[in-house]
Parts: sequence; C-alpha cells; structure tokens
Amino acid sequence: MQDKYEEWVKNFKWDVPEYYSIADVVDEHAKDRSKIALYYEDESGRNGKMAYWELRDESNRFGNWLRSLGMKKGDRIMVILPRIPEVYVAQIGSFKIGGIVVPCPDMLRAKDIEYRAKNCNAKTIIASIDSTPFVDEVRDKIPVENYIVVGGEKDGWLSYEKEIHKHSRNLEKEKIKATDIMTINYTSGTTGDPKGVMHDHKWIYCMSKTNAVYWWNAQPNELLWTTSSPGWAKWFWSPIGVALAVGAAHLIYNGRFKPAKFLSLMEKYRVNRLCATPTEYRMWAQEDLESYDLSDMKKFLSAGEALNREVIDRFYKAYGVLIYEGYGQTETTGLACNYDGIEIRPGSMGKPMPGSGLKILDEDGNELPKGKIGQIAVPITHPGLMVGYWNGASLKEIAVNGYYLTGDLAKMDEDGYLWFEGRADDVIKASGYRIGPFEVEDALVKHPAVMEAAVVASPDKIRGNIVKAFIVLAKGYEPSEELIKELQEFVKQETAPYKYPREIEFVDSLPKTISGKIRRVELREMEKKRKLEMWAKEEKEGKSV
Repeated sequence: MQDKYEEWVKNFKWDVPEYYSIADVVDEHAKDRSKIALYYEDESGRNGKMAYWELRDESNRFGNWLRSLGMKKGDRIMVILPRIPEVYVAQIGSFKIGGIVVPCPDMLRAKDIEYRAKNCNAKTIIASIDSTPFVDEVRDKIPVENYIVVGGEKDGWLSYEKEIHKHSRNLEKEKIKATDIMTINYTSGTTGDPKGVMHDHKWIYCMSKTNAVYWWNAQPNELLWTTSSPGWAKWFWSPIGVALAVGAAHLIYNGRFKPAKFLSLMEKYRVNRLCATPTEYRMWAQEDLESYDLSDMKKFLSAGEALNREVIDRFYKAYGVLIYEGYGQTETTGLACNYDGIEIRPGSMGKPMPGSGLKILDEDGNELPKGKIGQIAVPITHPGLMVGYWNGASLKEIAVNGYYLTGDLAKMDEDGYLWFEGRADDVIKASGYRIGPFEVEDALVKHPAVMEAAVVASPDKIRGNIVKAFIVLAKGYEPSEELIKELQEFVKQETAPYKYPREIEFVDSLPKTISGKIRRVELREMEKKRKLEMWAKEEKEGKSV
C-alpha cells in the first residue's frame, strides 16, 4: 500500500478549470431529484431533510432576493447562523450572484460583529433571531445596509420566512471564475485580532480533489457528519468541500454538545463517516461506546489538534474502526492526513497530501533534514492556498523563499510521517531547553486521570520559564497533591525528565477557539500576569518587614 501512496504523489497534477463554483456543482447534483443534500435535527427533536433540488431552488430564491436588495458581485455578506438548513441556502445563494460570504460563528458578540463588519465593509447581514440583539448593539457603527433574520420577526429586520418565497426559483446566475473571491474566513484568533483570510472559488475545487478523495474517501451514496460550526473554515473543508462537492448527504445538529446525545445521533441516522475534534473524541471515550450500534460507520476523522493513542485504541476496540487524523489551516486546504490502506501511526498527522508540496523548513525557508523540527510550509503555487488577508498582505508578500510558512511546528520521520510539535510561538524555553507543549500534553493524556491538558510557559525567576500544565480531569478523579506528584513522575517516565510540568493546575475547562483549538496564548498571558502580581506582592511584603 506504500507503493500506492507513492503512485498518488507521483501522478497527481493540479488541473483547475477557468470557471468553477460549488453552487454550480449543487445545481448539477439537483438534476437527480432523489439525492438528499442534508438531514437536520435540533435540540427540541425537530427534524427534517432537504434534497439537492430543494437547495437549488431555495438558493436561487435567495440569490434573487439579494439582487432585489441591490447586492452585486463582490459585495460582502455576513452569515451569522447556527447549524440550520438556511445556512446552506444563504451561502450557496450568495455564491450564485458572486457575493463574498463572511462566515461568522453564531456565538459572536457585539464587539466581534462590529470588528468584522467594519473590516470587510459588509453590506448585508443574515442572522438568527438569537444573534440579532448583538448586531443591533452596534448597528449605528457598521456599514451594513440590509438585515435579514432567520427564525423570527423583529423591527428593522427582513424576515427570511416571510420574504424568501416572494422571489423566483429561477435565477440567472453570475458566471463565476475559479479565481473570483468566495469567502473571507476570519482566523480563530489564537493571537491578536482575527485576520480576514481570503479564499477564491478554487479552494473548494482543491478540497474536492484532495480532502474528499484521500482523507475522507467519501462516496455519493453516503451520509457524512462534521460537527463543525458554519462559522469555522472547517465548514468549508467538509460539509461544503466534501459532502456537497461529491454529492453525498450531510447531517447537521443544532444543539449543545452532549457526548451521549451525539453518539445516539450517529446510531439513529446510521452515519457512515464522521469528522470531529479531539476534545469530542476524548469525551466520547469516557462513555459506554459498546452500547451504541455504529455498525454503519466506515471511518472516523479528527482535526484541530493531535489525538492521543489511548482514544484511538478505545474507538477501535469498540467499533473496529480507526480514527484518521488530518491537518490543515484556515489559510489552506488539507495538507496532510492518514490514508486508507496505509499504516496509521497514532499521534502522527499522517503523510503530506498529493499535490501539497509540503516541506519542513526553518524560519529562512531552508529545508530541514528528517527528524529536525521546523515549520510546516507549502509552496505558494499551491492553488488551494488563500489569496491573502483582506485589507492586509497578499500571499506573495508574506512568502519566505517561495513558501507559505504555517507557523505550525512539526518533524518528518524517515518514512515520511509528520509529527506535530505545536505552534512556533507556543514553544517553551526553560533552563536553556526548548520544549514543545504537545509532547508534554501527549504524555499527560496517556494517564487515565487526564481527559485534557494544556501546557504553557510560566515565568520563573531562576529558570526564566518553567513548564506548567492546566489539566481537566477524567470522570472519577479528584484534584490532590498526591495526584500532582503522580502525574509529574508519570511524565518523567513517558518523556525526558527535564520536560515534566513543575506546576500543575486543575481546571474545569480549557479556553478554546470556535474551531476547538486550545488557546494557549490566553493561558500563557494569564500565567504571566499571575506571576508578576505574586512577585510584586512578595516584594512589597518583604519591604514592610
């Protein structure tokens, strides 16, 4: 099977068409009236489904509605909707008239909405009734002209339910080039203000040729489920870039994450392929997995951060199905993954995807030898990369030696497998050592008491920094000094002794981005502030003696 992978890489060629839009692909699938685009359910138990032909007609109506409001090609449309069918309609309908979609998590509050609306100069907002109060807070500060509400009525807002069917289901679509701008996806903000990542329509085409084929291996007659929010780039990676691209059905559930509920949904809808975050898998692993009939499941996929072996083994024991990890960013398509038929090495993000051109480089853009830690980098000729940042630098302007440096650290072993080491700015420098947070976290989560761990640098007067771990305990465990010592000794045995966490703090949860990534920067800044305040207090008390 290794030969098969080498053959894929050798024979892969990018062949991007001049004209491409996922909206045209949806309309093509709609010719088969039996094809289902999505199944949906919410917390109250309300459920239904939408065929591809219904999505085509409804998105045509939405496109005509936008045009009647004065919207045209290139105008920005903010979509602040949860996991409901209307999010598909709004996005596909916007693409049909050449609108640029600005996907926003439905958890955004007024300050975030104001920032995005001003930054991208949005002309229309479509939001759920629950998000309208936060939009209204900043209405007089943003350039938006049209306000559309889904799921209710409100003064100053156009009702989706009342207006949509006033418009024709026949639409004269804009002719969309693959190089026309499609979305502005704001980064999840692990550091600083979010940046508006611009992607053109060929982003989805590239996903259909890589993510859908090599990672998902998705088939048109299957039901897929990605637990992502529509406000995250992963939404375009999978529900749009895989399910809609190949003509498969996709499940969406609008409700809070509850491990048992999500497992029951997989069983109820007989899901074939699932993509979720490592956090979700870790929480599911605490459940009685064997009590759920997931015999229709063909593949589990994980993305966001690396997953520990114990969870992978737990799922394989329960269902005989492996978890396939994949890697990429908001700025990219899938860049690496684990493949069907090729050995999966737990903890590895797999091998570079065919066509990725992925390399491990130093900060100056020089390729590093196998086993050396450096930045994951992609040549800027990759057609699935972002165009650049809205109101910011272009891809060419930030390139180093012709490569886009992701800021993610990894090493490649002798067999070509990639091993994640953390963000470049997350590396801990303690007592002259450079310590990647993930290797310590990976050691910690192997202990049965640890469900999740985040490791950061904590300022220290003698060592400069020490390693500190924030830990969420698994069910049945309580914080104690004895447990701290046990975990410290455990890490010393699992990895080099100098890497063990000298401080451990037990917490109920870890701060995360909307995409599920741990915000180590928030923990790091909080720890820095705590230490500075502690030292100031000690100095003051020392002077008063």
